[in-house]
Amino acid sequence: MPVVKVGISKLTKEKKKEVIERVSETLSDITNIPKQAFVVLIDEYDADNVGVGGVQLSEHK
Repeated sequence: MPVVKVGISKLTKEKKKEVIERVSETLSDITNIPKQAFVVLIDEYDADNVGVGGVQLSEHK
């Protein structure tokens, strides 16, 4: 059972579903492991809690 963790800023329920589907399908294609075997965990981060290049992600928008 491969486990994939995705860290990302907050997403809608629909976008989370799309991430889970696409990650599972892509890794299945690459590894030849059935997509049903993949577990995808999404860690959501508030844009105020992420820094890129010394600046909060919320300031990049």
